[in-house]
Amino acid sequence: MKYFNRIRSGIDPKPFLDEIASVDGAWDASTGRQDKIAVQREALAIPLRGVRKSAIGERKNRDVHESRWTTGSASYPIACEFLRQFAQEQDSLLGRAKVVCLPAGRRVYPHVDRGEYYRVRNRYHFVLRSSMGSWLKAGDEEVRMGEGELWWFDNNQVHEAFNDGDQDRIHMIFDMLPRASAADVFGVAA
Repeated sequence: MKYFNRIRSGIDPKPFLDEIASVDGAWDASTGRQDKIAVQREALAIPLRGVRKSAIGERKNRDVHESRWTTGSASYPIACEFLRQFAQEQDSLLGRAKVVCLPAGRRVYPHVDRGEYYRVRNRYHFVLRSSMGSWLKAGDEEVRMGEGELWWFDNNQVHEAFNDGDQDRIHMIFDMLPRASAADVFGVAA
């Protein structure tokens, strides 16, 4: 496969799901994904890392490389530590990250993540819950990602998702910039 690569399997999703369940109104705190991004309108999200607003200036969000931990991320220490450790293992810098819920029968519509930010980063999906395996398509390839699996995929291809299962599908979705590319992106070694 050219657009997908399973990085790891057998990761226990229970601590992550328990952490989400312990936060009252976790899915209601931020509605920007479904309110502002038409192709994402059926998905709910918990932002863990987002655009550093002070760095936007005249740029569009898709061209802003700088990111930061969200205020709400403090409620998810297990998820944040997982992201830190995986970035260290991959010798990469963390970018944006979120936990995303796609309810049963809902979809993420076909799109390409455009912009300078996405062009230089790797996109990952860590499957926390999926009753039938999470269907995702990128380019001309389709996969079913299983619970406890961590996948890289090429989000510079047209991609889409559909939850054909009978329960909410929950993924941690995040981006990483290889440290070797940091000087080209930020102008200084990171």
